[in-house]
Amino acid sequence: MAKKNKYVVGLDVGTTKTCAIICELNDREQLEVVGMGTAESKGLRKGVVVNLDAAVSSIKKAVEDAEKGAGTAVESVFVGLSGVHVKSFNSRGAVAVNGHNREIAKEDIRRVIETAKAVSLPTDREIVHVLPQEFVVDGQDGIGDPLGLLGTRLEVNCHIITSSTTAAQNIVTAVNRSGIIVADTVLQQLAAAESTLTADDKELGVACVDIGGGTTDLAVYTQGAIRHTSILPLGGDQITNDIAVGLRTTIPEAEKIKRQYGCACSTLIEDDVAFEVPSVGGRQPKSISKKILCEIIQPRVEEIIILVKEDIKQAGLEKSIGGGVVLTGGTVLLAGLFDIAEQTFDLPVRQGMPAGIAKMGGALTTPAYSTAIGLVLYGYRTHTHRWAKAQANGSLFSKGMSWIRNRLS
Repeated sequence: MAKKNKYVVGLDVGTTKTCAIICELNDREQLEVVGMGTAESKGLRKGVVVNLDAAVSSIKKAVEDAEKGAGTAVESVFVGLSGVHVKSFNSRGAVAVNGHNREIAKEDIRRVIETAKAVSLPTDREIVHVLPQEFVVDGQDGIGDPLGLLGTRLEVNCHIITSSTTAAQNIVTAVNRSGIIVADTVLQQLAAAESTLTADDKELGVACVDIGGGTTDLAVYTQGAIRHTSILPLGGDQITNDIAVGLRTTIPEAEKIKRQYGCACSTLIEDDVAFEVPSVGGRQPKSISKKILCEIIQPRVEEIIILVKEDIKQAGLEKSIGGGVVLTGGTVLLAGLFDIAEQTFDLPVRQGMPAGIAKMGGALTTPAYSTAIGLVLYGYRTHTHRWAKAQANGSLFSKGMSWIRNRLS
């Protein structure tokens, strides 16, 4: 296998930062980080491309930095997809099992999933993911993998994720204009869950909440399968904007203040430290106390957490997440945020730290990189046949593979 075929690359094009992570498939078939690059995101708002040239520039810088570290050129990436244009719903399909011996084959599984995804969509929307939740064979439910079982009727429950065709294509176009092929687009909260949740988490029932710069992405798992996904148009940038308006300072200064002095829970502030805030328009800097800053931050954090809780409740899953809530994403590093979350959810809340890849180092083991690490893990897990093919014929991405073979091979 040519060395270039050993690389799996995740590209997280977020509202605040763009991150590229290059992982190598070593001789033990394990993934390890060999290159990482980040750049300030420009041209995106709430996960959607609003300025193509600016987005391309950010992607190029992040990828070039990662390439320097890895000593290789990036050919293709698994890129994250987010934005309020993403919608999801659950669907069901059923087929009769073919063959005289009634043994369920891959073709039967492919047909039943195709039936479940045969839903009517507006012309401006496309299916991004079709995720099987469980199979039912002759009335027996709760089956994870029906391959090889005997039966006459096969049913499947699926979680289907759709997006705006143009919004998804704009992300792909931005990556393509950077000279890179998009191997696949992956919903960002699925990627974040891939790197932060365990199989036990998903079986017990857990809500993975990825609070990024422009959006808050939610994924709820129960009984080992995805049950609900949604994206809220609020994130860390709204907190920064509130600070800028409340303290009458610039956005960059507001971001620095948030990171250095910010706290989301007033009861945690013991020493009311004062700090100087640069003003705009040539006015003199002013002194602001940490408690006043908290009075600006806390309501917005409470709003985000309450909206997530209401979303879970509307999905009818508030009693199904016995494993609690996992918070990840760069914004969860804000002091006091976990205290607000625990008070609001009245459930166990923990920080989602990315794991599953060797040689990540300290920098990549923070919640800010959960999505980027997860893109590598999700891409490799769901496209394993690509690397198997590469070993056989020297080509990383074989053509002509259907959607279902990507997931059943």
